[in-house]
Amino acid sequence: MQGLIVAAGQGTRLRSIASLKPLALVGGTPLIERVIDNAMVGGIAAFVVVTGYEADRLENFLEALAERKGVTIDTVFNPQWERANGLSVAVAAPRLADHFILMMADHLIAPSIYADLLALPDVADTVTLAVDRRLDNPLVDLGDVTCVRTDGLGRILAIGKGLADYDAFDTGVFLASHSLIAAINADVEDGGAGGISEGMRRLAADGRALTFDIGDRFWLDIDDAATHGHAERLSA
Repeated sequence: MQGLIVAAGQGTRLRSIASLKPLALVGGTPLIERVIDNAMVGGIAAFVVVTGYEADRLENFLEALAERKGVTIDTVFNPQWERANGLSVAVAAPRLADHFILMMADHLIAPSIYADLLALPDVADTVTLAVDRRLDNPLVDLGDVTCVRTDGLGRILAIGKGLADYDAFDTGVFLASHSLIAAINADVEDGGAGGISEGMRRLAADGRALTFDIGDRFWLDIDDAATHGHAERLSA
């Protein structure tokens, strides 16, 4: 199965560490290389990476990485990279199979989480989000994390930053389908921002946004100097 990596944004909060966030070094290895390595261990065989800010620089790195790793890494440029992240998913639609793993270029995920998502049964027209129910997870930035409220039966009721009532965190990795792209496009057509969370909210309204509990496994959103420091310590 393909992995779709969203890597289009500026990453301004990590600018003190690196001028281009996906290439920020973690333990001496560029962040996006670590993301791809973990996904490959988890069973993902090919990648589509959506670029935007400093696209040429990132695409040159990925071309060399693909040759070095012997893996297929296609790139798609998002001309609207300054807008909502869902537009990066939508622009990749022609390159994607019916189902794919959606991931973020700045999220480190335990490889076994990818493997478990790949092993889930196919449920048509749904998207499954890997969630962390440890609300006391010390690696989570409560001021920035996307929160999730579920029904206790594996379905999402609400998702977004700043939710007052929630029981899980969004880890940034999804077993996705083109239903998510359709929901994002519908949000834009209705005047919305077209973010991934907006698309998931539309799917949730139809009972098509599902969850997978990662248990006590590792994930980390590297969004600023503090979380980068966590990554550096954990990679030592």
